Amino acid sequence: MSMFEDIPVDVSVIYEGERIRWAQAHCELGGPRIDKKFELVRAKPLSEVEDGEIRIIGPDIKDMEKKSYPLGIYIEVAGKGVEEDLEGVIERRIHEFMNYIEGVMHVNQRYDIWVRISEKSYKKGLNSFEIIGKVLYRLFKSELPFIEKISITFITEKEKVDEMYEMALKVYEERDARARGLKDEEVEEFYGCNLCQSFAPTHACIITPQRYANCGAISWFDARAAARVDPKGPIYKVPKGECLDPVKGEYTGANESVKKNTSGAITRVWLYTAFGYPHTSCGCFEAVAFYIPEVDGLGIVHRGFKGKTVNGLTFSVIADSAAGGRQVDGFHGISFEYMRSPKFLQADGGWNRIVWMPESAKERVKDFIPKDLVDKIATENDVSNVEELRAFLKEKEHPIVSRWKEAEAVVEEREEAPVEMQVEAPPSAILTSAIPTGRFKVILKNAKIHVKKLRIKSRRK
Repeated sequence: MSMFEDIPVDVSVIYEGERIRWAQAHCELGGPRIDKKFELVRAKPLSEVEDGEIRIIGPDIKDMEKKSYPLGIYIEVAGKGVEEDLEGVIERRIHEFMNYIEGVMHVNQRYDIWVRISEKSYKKGLNSFEIIGKVLYRLFKSELPFIEKISITFITEKEKVDEMYEMALKVYEERDARARGLKDEEVEEFYGCNLCQSFAPTHACIITPQRYANCGAISWFDARAAARVDPKGPIYKVPKGECLDPVKGEYTGANESVKKNTSGAITRVWLYTAFGYPHTSCGCFEAVAFYIPEVDGLGIVHRGFKGKTVNGLTFSVIADSAAGGRQVDGFHGISFEYMRSPKFLQADGGWNRIVWMPESAKERVKDFIPKDLVDKIATENDVSNVEELRAFLKEKEHPIVSRWKEAEAVVEEREEAPVEMQVEAPPSAILTSAIPTGRFKVILKNAKIHVKKLRIKSRRK
């Protein structure tokens, strides 16, 4: 008999990566329309966990209409091999296992979870969280045999979700704080994670002590614990190898790992920069660092920000430029914990290069921003466009202004003599922009351009 013979829909890895559009949905849980949602795993003594218990607090799927509902997924685990360091790792597997269920889409993590149930699967009989709980129970016990007991609670009652949300945030912060202090230079290995490859086949996370997983859910300590208890699982050891560039964060071991785990699609990764060979992303990142060419600075926008950024784009538009396992100059999916790291975009200038971020995101990492810089980083309350941003940065004497002065000095120096330009490649190879904001102009003042041969072709057929 199949493990899922009594489940009304299929359960298989083939459903990982299934996207359920709003038109196909029976209901939505969590997601951008709901402020408070969470998933949390806690390690407990064996005597405190009732194995196989599945509880539902609030409306069940059969009681729901086509709209968005709050959601909390609370799982208690126990066993001789279960320890606190494994909580975040077990928690992240909720994402994987729920996506095995036909007609269930689960994205993101922690306080950002987003779940949709398809109308098609609902009509097949997927009408209760008890069914999803049974699948999770069996998969956890099968895939992670060190778990001896597990109980699962689904919470959709708003008041209870709100109450437990605050508790969950404290647990996440305690976990993150435990991981701070260790340096990348002090370890012999990093870790990799392929949990999200069903959504982005060319993405492989590299997790270091000072660079959390993009999703913000797995620290270096979490990954180490996971690799030990599940050596054939999606989280694995990455020999650090030789450090090729300590500023950009390039290591031979990380390069070899991403090349192997992306089937050669990605061959190099620079861990501490948003340019060149930036770390890839699947789409589950907590925030995105994005380049603002008008001021030569970087902005940050997080998933919870519902407005438009200073360059007029929303989080979803900017996220599309960073997601999908691609390396795009100036777009870098990041976690909040990485913003707290001394290695945070160090090759780009770190916090000295950040010029804009939402007020809510700024408050969350305020204690880790240099004190003399906090008030110099603009938010949506200070400026509404790049012209205002430029004036704000000048007024506040943000460090980025010194970069402008240096650039202007170089231009003035070059203007004193004729400039010769030799084009050896098609213009598209030179003037290619990764910034999806429209056209840009290149202005050369007092320059002499010598071109041996110029061919102009019409695109009309």
